[in-house]
Amino acid sequence: ATGTGEVTRPQVRNPDNGGPDMGKKKKAAAAAAEGKESEPYGAPSQYDARFNGPIHNRSCTDIICCVLFLVFILGYMVVGIVAWLYGDPREVIYPRNSTGMYCGVGGNEMKPYVFYFDILKCISPTGILTTALNGLQCPTTQVCVSQCPNEFFVPVLLFVPGIKVSEVFQQQYCNPMLDLTTTTLTPQEIVAKELCPPYTVPSTPFFGRCVPKLDGIEYPQNFTIDGLDPGNATANAVKDATGNLLQGFNAKELGMRIFEDFTKSWHWILIGLLIAMLVSLLFLLLLRFLAGIIIWVLIGGLIVVIAYGIWHCYWEYDRLNRTGATITDVGFTTNFQVYGQVKETWLAVLIILAVLEAVILLLLIFLRKRILIGIALIKEASKAIGHIMSTLAYPLFTFVLLVICVAYWGMTALYLATSGEPLYRVVNLGSADPECDSILGNETCNPMTFNVSAYSCDQAKCVFYKYNDEGLVQRNLFNLQIYNIIGFLWCMNFVIALGQCTLAGAFASYYWAFKKPQDIPYFPVSSSFMRTLRYHTGSLAFGALILTIVQVIRIILEYLDHKMKRFHNPFTKFLMCCLKCCFWCLEKFIKFLNRNAYIMIAVYGKNFCVSAKNAFMLLMRNIVRVVVLDKMTDLLLFFGKLLVVGGVGVLAFFFFTARIRIPDPNFQAPILNYYWLPILTLVVGSYMIAHGFFSVYNMCVDTLFLCFLEDLERNDGSPGRPYYMSKSLMKILNKKNKAPKGEAK
Repeated sequence: ATGTGEVTRPQVRNPDNGGPDMGKKKKAAAAAAEGKESEPYGAPSQYDARFNGPIHNRSCTDIICCVLFLVFILGYMVVGIVAWLYGDPREVIYPRNSTGMYCGVGGNEMKPYVFYFDILKCISPTGILTTALNGLQCPTTQVCVSQCPNEFFVPVLLFVPGIKVSEVFQQQYCNPMLDLTTTTLTPQEIVAKELCPPYTVPSTPFFGRCVPKLDGIEYPQNFTIDGLDPGNATANAVKDATGNLLQGFNAKELGMRIFEDFTKSWHWILIGLLIAMLVSLLFLLLLRFLAGIIIWVLIGGLIVVIAYGIWHCYWEYDRLNRTGATITDVGFTTNFQVYGQVKETWLAVLIILAVLEAVILLLLIFLRKRILIGIALIKEASKAIGHIMSTLAYPLFTFVLLVICVAYWGMTALYLATSGEPLYRVVNLGSADPECDSILGNETCNPMTFNVSAYSCDQAKCVFYKYNDEGLVQRNLFNLQIYNIIGFLWCMNFVIALGQCTLAGAFASYYWAFKKPQDIPYFPVSSSFMRTLRYHTGSLAFGALILTIVQVIRIILEYLDHKMKRFHNPFTKFLMCCLKCCFWCLEKFIKFLNRNAYIMIAVYGKNFCVSAKNAFMLLMRNIVRVVVLDKMTDLLLFFGKLLVVGGVGVLAFFFFTARIRIPDPNFQAPILNYYWLPILTLVVGSYMIAHGFFSVYNMCVDTLFLCFLEDLERNDGSPGRPYYMSKSLMKILNKKNKAPKGEAK
């Protein structure tokens, strides 16, 4: 600082390499220009006296992409409205009767189940459920009933003259158009026209369809179907027909047991998830004190494990060298266990482990300073989260938005898949009468006005065929589904990008606060969120679109690989594998680049391409630090997730299996049908909670790291250009902020 109060702007030095202060603007500019030409990844960032954290006076970026994204969202909403207007998801929720009417809704609201007159005609090896979900109708009459039959019934009085049909059949299982009390048809005619079932067997509802019970049912010795031998022969025929569908799986019983277990253990599950949340939070807050210890213990443990592996391999090699066979004695074999009995295998593993051990030790020796920097940054991230606790609640908002995206995509896909008016056709339900040969199944009909007397075939019926696919919407159904998938991926990636940029802005405001926590702005998370949404929607949409394109290509490759499996030769397999691997790596790289680009956007307010370029150049100028910090953070967060998930899972196992004895009866484990159910729920829930907390921490570390690199390049510790990093980081780098002249030290 000069006597007039002006702040001089000396040339920015590279903190690692050092360099004299030229002191003149022309020389500084010339040096900067020369640095841009000589440095492969650009010159270090220059000092800017106006910069003191995330820029507030910024303008909108990537406006074209913002407009494109908004137009796409409007189109996505139109697709959802069209699907809602034309779709009918009842097709996959409710079963249909022979006329195509739904059971359980409308006029059949009190009749939720479908009853098949002759179920042996419609059950195939693929199962009745598969047939129903494919929109196919069984070649037998189907009616909606309020409950499934619970007794054996065969109209044995079928051919007794003068018998009343109301005494032969049960009205609830007959065609609703037939009134047994007023009909003039004989029982023989009713059975021939399939107006009432020829038999009933005790049945149970299965996904809204009445299917015969398999267990606990003894068939009467005089009960027979379709000319089969009575008794066991008939029972075996029914069981064989339904066995492929229900054998070994009673859906109702299993569902009731699962529901019962959840009702007994839901409060304990909530307590377990609360424990997982508290442990995750405590772990993050304690990292400011224990990060160094944990990392060195993990590194030391890795070295000890590899050292033990070396010793064990040497011991096995020495033993087999005296008594075992050699690789020449064994030769080539597909029994890989044999290779464990030859000394060359253990020698090769020993050499690999020894090389790995040497590499790790050398890295520790030469990169110890960078490891210390990484530990200091991790501790600083824990401090930042401690000062901005609201960041830990933001993943809940992101989760809600992601759930909305998934729900909208799923409902739109469902409505699109069931769009179109139902079509009905006249079919012959299995009759071999020559008069029925004229019914080819291509004549349309209306089930409400259908009159069987207009046909010479008594077995003619008007049944549901499919949904109309000739309309404008139906002809473009595939294109609309593709639009739905792209919209789903783009919205998901945008929501994730919004969360990353918001958190980056909040944590950057912490780093660039010279006096912490006094200079941290009020409401940093909400301010960053509004700033991001107002100015950088286009940039976030741009990055999300690039990632979406790569993901769509990967989906296409998976689809092609699935379709071409039968035609694969070794070359096409190799080519497809290479393509899938390359695009997987590309997706990972773009996610990494986008993440750092969003940090630069949150700090400087530049557009996506400039931010991505600046972030990439900055990281490449410090590539060793990037690798060390990234791996250390991954190792630490993996340990944290293992601690949370493993701890809660083990605690849940001991509690729900009554291994923990608690005298108080209010804290006794409930008696469950499947004790693994709450344990599995707790493990999955704990992982999601830990992942949500640690994703915030990971974003904090990445943001502070980029700000740290910028701080090193922009500032030099002089009174006019002080460092913003913590004192622990300055101590590791052997740097300090110089006091202004005339100020007491």
